[in-house]
Amino acid sequence: MSKLTHYLIIFLISMVPLIELRGAIPYAIGFISAGADLKLPLCYIIAIAGNMLPVPFIFWFARKVLVWGKDKKIIGGFFTFCLEKGEKGGEKLQAKAGRGLYIALLLFVGIPLPGTGAWTGTLAASILDMDFKKSVLAVIGGVILAGIIMGVASAGLFSIVF
Repeated sequence: MSKLTHYLIIFLISMVPLIELRGAIPYAIGFISAGADLKLPLCYIIAIAGNMLPVPFIFWFARKVLVWGKDKKIIGGFFTFCLEKGEKGGEKLQAKAGRGLYIALLLFVGIPLPGTGAWTGTLAASILDMDFKKSVLAVIGGVILAGIIMGVASAGLFSIVF
């Protein structure tokens, strides 16, 4: 496989919901370890770019799609559930985090656990009607943090420390 193909796969993996950068970084490190001539810093940049590309679309359209779909016959119940769950969860998060809401969003996106990440964090920010610029900055900070954590974990540095 060519370098360009690997870089394209890294980009595409990082765009996939739930997998995101958390899957793209181990993929890149695995192929670097297997002898592929990939540059790790470039892999990180490509993974971050791929992970961030859907963010504005999620922020601007997710809530609108959920509101549009809540009256529909087949999907209405699920979309209503998503809106209500997001709003209730958001209210609790706002009450607990207070003025640290954007730091909480950064940490939520940055801690690589199932169900967290740029897609979920941006969806939550959209449902909560959070400020776009501040949300995007928090999400990109979280994506960078997740990339560092996944890079360290993939390189096996945690096994040395623990």
